[in-house]
This record gives sequence, structure tokens and C-alpha cells, in this order.
Amino acid sequence: MDEQMKTLPLIALKGMSILPGMLVHLDVKRDITKSAIEEAMANDNMVFITSQKDDRVELPIYSDLKAVGITASVRQVIKLDQDVVRILVSTLERGTMASLLQNEPFLMGEVVTKGQNEGVDSLADIEKEAMCRDIKELYIRYLELNPGVGKGAYDKIQREESLGPLLDLIAMHIPMDLEKRQEILECFHVPDRFYLVSEYLSEEIDILRLREDYRIKVKTEVDKNQKEYFLREQMKVIKEELGEGGSDYEGKYREKLEQLVCSDEVREKIEEEMRRLGTMPSSSSESAVARDYIEMLLSLPWDKMKASSLDLANAQKILDEDHYGLEKVKERILEYLAVRSLTDKGDAPIICLVGPPGTGKTSIARSVARALEKEYVRICLGGVRDEAEIRGHRRTYIGAMPGRIINGIKKAGVKNPLMLLDEIDKVSSDYKGDTSSALLEVLDPEQNKHFVDHYVELPVDLSQVLFLCTANTVDTIPRPLLDRMEVIEIAGYTENEKFHIGKQYLLPKQIEKNGLKKAHLSVNDKALMDIISYYTREAGVRELERQIGKICRKCARKVVEEETGRVRVSGKNVKEFLGKRKFLEKKANKSDEVGIVRGLAWTQVGGDTLEIEVNIMPGEGNLILTGQLGDVMQESARIALSYVRSVSKKGNDYFKEHDIHVHVPEGAVPKDGPSAGVTMSTAIYSAVEKRKVDAKVAMTGEVTLRGRVLAIGGLKEKLLAARLAGIRKVIVPEENEPDVEELEDEITEGMEVVFAKHMKQVLSEALC
Repeated sequence: MDEQMKTLPLIALKGMSILPGMLVHLDVKRDITKSAIEEAMANDNMVFITSQKDDRVELPIYSDLKAVGITASVRQVIKLDQDVVRILVSTLERGTMASLLQNEPFLMGEVVTKGQNEGVDSLADIEKEAMCRDIKELYIRYLELNPGVGKGAYDKIQREESLGPLLDLIAMHIPMDLEKRQEILECFHVPDRFYLVSEYLSEEIDILRLREDYRIKVKTEVDKNQKEYFLREQMKVIKEELGEGGSDYEGKYREKLEQLVCSDEVREKIEEEMRRLGTMPSSSSESAVARDYIEMLLSLPWDKMKASSLDLANAQKILDEDHYGLEKVKERILEYLAVRSLTDKGDAPIICLVGPPGTGKTSIARSVARALEKEYVRICLGGVRDEAEIRGHRRTYIGAMPGRIINGIKKAGVKNPLMLLDEIDKVSSDYKGDTSSALLEVLDPEQNKHFVDHYVELPVDLSQVLFLCTANTVDTIPRPLLDRMEVIEIAGYTENEKFHIGKQYLLPKQIEKNGLKKAHLSVNDKALMDIISYYTREAGVRELERQIGKICRKCARKVVEEETGRVRVSGKNVKEFLGKRKFLEKKANKSDEVGIVRGLAWTQVGGDTLEIEVNIMPGEGNLILTGQLGDVMQESARIALSYVRSVSKKGNDYFKEHDIHVHVPEGAVPKDGPSAGVTMSTAIYSAVEKRKVDAKVAMTGEVTLRGRVLAIGGLKEKLLAARLAGIRKVIVPEENEPDVEELEDEITEGMEVVFAKHMKQVLSEALC
């Protein structure tokens, strides 16, 4: 096609580009543009419209303008106000600006124009027809996906038969950015323009399809939620009409579930139970059971932990502040802390504190929790007979509830508390199950990671719980259960230890508890020692605390009655507060006697001295036992008699013609234990051979038929009792020598401890 050179006024557009065949309104504000329009109106109404490269330029030069634009005819000019003129232009054909002749007072340039159908002549008629149909079909698909855009041009596009104008018309009605529209404008070659418009139109169709897919998905989800909401509200109204309406638990439960830190298994279980609850009438008993179960699951700290303190110095300080002595327990806790500091994990030990009542087993557990900054939970197992108390009841039973372990975890609010299992030696079994066997899973580190309570029905991790157990004796703890625990024995306190505990801990505690001030009461050391010696007789300090509390109460009364501003308690007036002495000192016998031997016994409240008396009388060879002796002590007496008969110088006729009576005083008190054999053998031998026994000697140990002395337990408590009784020499089994070496010096100070391997040594040391 022939090119034509024209000199035309220029209109520079900001932020837009237009195509041929359009009827466009333009609002004009710049003076150079207004002047260009006036110039066009004065001649043939023709202008050249192009786009600026930079919208910020007000007086453009050639380099600021895009070379390719479009010729247009100004059809109408309307003045809107003083600054703005609106013109109506009809775009004609593409052109290229060859040069810019001037930019003031208006833009004027030389423009080279070309026809609209460049390259069309190279196409066959069938190709042109195919291209027209193809682009029209694409546009129809575009309209199907976006019917609100370009619908008014549909008829015009369908009537257009020329390929070039058709492409411009379609491109005019496709939303696209400035750069793409400019690219189509600059494409003079019609076949190339066909491919360019087809590509843009196909991209737009793909985008619309994707948007439609997203819209459908969103709509489906919204419709589903709206449907569920509608049905839920409908169900609520129906229930209210039936008189079955209740509180909206689901919202509250879902809020708690969102805040709950737990595994996917637990979350799925709770959601399943909530769905079941939604199908039940709220007034039914089954609904109440389901709500209780869901609330239990939501209240458990499945994966919630509390950071523990690993400061050894601070832990040592707290333990020393709260308790005097108990060095083994403190040492073990500090070892645990040291391991946790090095490994940042470490299995929590399962410690069992064994000792007499009142020795601080329960209170040390509370101090350990404070030292480690752990939540403290105490579970008393004394008298627990039902296995369900540990494992929980199955939910099929009426009144079902979780076991004490799960309730303890719930109360603590974290999965790593310190849990005290108090009185574990007093659990028992009956037809409802074996409670001690149920505790095996709780206290076994290999099993308690997945402890399953019958009520909860989901595995609960107990491996992070620090278990402390207490017991008075290990004899009644089943062996498999005892095997899971690390036993630390807490023996009774010496008089010196009781004195320090009373002065440093119990007295200030009772003064505060009874509303007194330090200035109101003073108890001197002699009074405190008298309270320990004459008003208490125990391994622990519980009774000592009661007696101190009694003094504080009497002091409080005197202060209130304003008899005095300060009460002083000394060894001279302690009887005024506590009355006559409750205990007399069990001192050693003043003189050596035949057939009387002082033995040492262990009781649940500490050690005691036990006098055994033997008398020989004419008879028929009978062995008479009195004093409420248990089966073990009765057997020890028979073994002792057999041994004495085997070593005695008396003949068989002597034993056939005499009865031997063994008596243990305080006959109303039951007595039993495996440590009286040595004492009975010595007493029987002394009575038979008429040899006196040293009154300052006490002994303990079991004996065999051949006279071998066997080891015993509770040695510390027994030696404490011997010391209180003023015993100077104590005979103990040789196998117990390591136990004596571990004792404090104040226990054995001034006392001779003799280690015996055979009864011959015992008789040699005891008989005068």
C-alpha cells in the first residue's frame, strides 16, 4: 500500500492508547493540546494522536513520544469549564511520526500513514475467512466467561468481514494494559496482528476460566457452611420446640479445642465425640455423660509442659531451708538436676522414701517440687483397694470417672508435675482387682509413656512426671512394684537432730501458726530437750510438733488474757505447760541378773529396747511363751531352745524335768520380727547355766540352729534406742558392719559396738 506523508497537529495522551475504528471522548486540559485542536478545527479537523512515554512531562519533545500513533478526525468540541475541553474524535488509521516540527504553542509533526490492511493481500480468501471465524469464536468463548464485558459490540463484530478492522474492534473490547494495546497498535502487518490478538484473547480466556473455578470452589464452601449453619439453627429451634433445648456447648468446646495443644489422635477423638454429642437430645443422660467425657479430654494437659529450674545452688538452698538432715534425699535430687543440666532430658527417677512416720517424707516432696519449680500433686494410696482408683472406670458404668493418676495430671495442669504417691505400702487388693499391679504400668519407665486410663481411652504420657513415693516399710510392697522404684531409707532422728529440727523449724512454725510473735514466747534449750526426752517417744518429729503447739496455745491464752507480755519456758516450768512426764527413760538395769537380756527392736515409729525374761521351773520339759509373740518370734524361741540344748552342759534329763518360760514384758502389745533369736538364745542359756548377763549390754540379730548370727534391718533405729537407754555395749551381726560404718558419729559415740558371727562370741561378750 502507498505511504502518505502528512503534517498534522499532535495530541499527546497520558496513560492510554487507542486503536483505529474507535469513537472516543477525550478531556483536554493542557494548553498545547487545546491549541492543537484549534489548529485542526481551523483546517481539516485532522490530528495525530500518540502516547507519552513519561506522564510527568508537560512539554514533550520527540524522544518523549511514542513514534506509532493514529490519525483521527475531531468531530465535536465542548467546553466543560475554564480549564477542561471535551472533544469527540473518530480514529482512522495507523501512522508513524517521522519528525516533530514544533512543540510550542502546540505540537506539530510529520506523520507517515499506511492502510489498515497491510499483509492481507498475501492471504488467500480461505485463509482470511478461517482467521475471521477463529477470532470470532474465541471472542464468543470470552463473552461466555465474561458476559458483562464487550457485549454491546457483539453484533458489530459479527457483521465485520474485513480481517484488519475486525482484529482492532476485538482488541478494543478486551481489557488489557497500556503496553499490550500499544503493541497491537504498532503491529501494521495484519497476519501478525491476528496471532497477537489471538494470544492475548486466549490468555484472557484461561484467566477467566481459572477465576471461575476459584469462584465455584469458594461458593461451594460458603454454601456448605451456610447450609450447616441453617440446619444447625433449624435443629436448635426444633429442640427448643420439643423442650429439649439446652446451652450451646459446641461453641465453647470448639473454642477450647482450638487452644488445646495435643496430638492429631486426641484432636480427632474430641471432634468425633463432639459430633456424637450434637446428635443427642441435650436432656438425655447419655448427653450428660458425653459432655463430661469431652470436658475431661479438653482439660487434660496433653502436651503442655512447665520449664523446670536446673539451678543446683538454688535447689540446695531451698532444700536446706525446709529440712534439717535427709542428706540422701537431697543428694539424689541434686544428682537428678545435674543429669538434666548435662543431657537436657534424662529419665525422671521414681524414688521411694521409706521410713517411720513423722520423719519428713511427705514434706520433703513438697520442698523438692518448690526447688525444681514443678507443680505439686499428692495422691494418698492408703487403703485403696479398687484397681479402678488407678486405671479409672470404663465409661459404660454409671458414675464412671478417671483414675487418681489422670485426675492428678488434670489438677497439675501440666504433663511434667511432681506427683507424690503417699503410703504406697498400704495399698491392698480384693475382688475388684489388684491395685499394686495397676501401679506397675504407672511406675514403669518403659510402659508409662503410653499409660491408658479406662475412662480416657487414649494414651497419656507419664514419662515426664517426677514420681516420689512414701512408705513406712518395704515389707508390704510387692516385689515387682518395689523393683520399679529407687528406695531411699529415711531412718529416725537422733535427739540432737530432733533438737535442731524443733529449734530451727517447728518452734518458729508453731509460733506463726498460733498468731504469736517471737517476742511473746521463748523456749530454752533445756526445755526443748526435756520435751524430746520425756514427752515424745518416736522416730519422727510429729509428736514433738504437737507438744510445741500445745505450749504455743497456752502462751496465746496468757497473752490474750494480758497476764504477761512474754512467756518463758525452761526445764523447770515445762511441766506447767505439758503436765507430768509421759515417758520414763528406759535405762539399762542397775545390776547384772540371770535370765534377763535387753534386746533391740524396730517398730514403725522407731527403735525400742525390749527386755526378755526367762525362768526355769520344775515341770515336764515344756516351752512356755507369753507376751503376745508373733509366729516369727515363737519360732525364734524354739530355735534358741534347740541351740541351747545342743551346747549346754546339762543333760537331756534336765530339759525333760524342767519347763522353760520365756516372757517379753508389755504383754498387751503384739510383738513380732526376725531379730530376737540372739537375745532369746542368750536369755535361755543364762537361765539354764545360772550365769548372769551384763546389764549394760544390748543385742540384736537372728540365730540359726547351729548358732550362726544372721543380719537384721533397722539398725540405726535400734542403736538410737540403745543410746537413749544408756547402753554401753551393743552386739550386732557381723554382716551389719557396713551399716554401722554409714551411721553418724553422734549415734555410736561413747558406745562399744561388737560384731558377732556366732553365738559363742555373743555369749562370751554378754555373760559375766
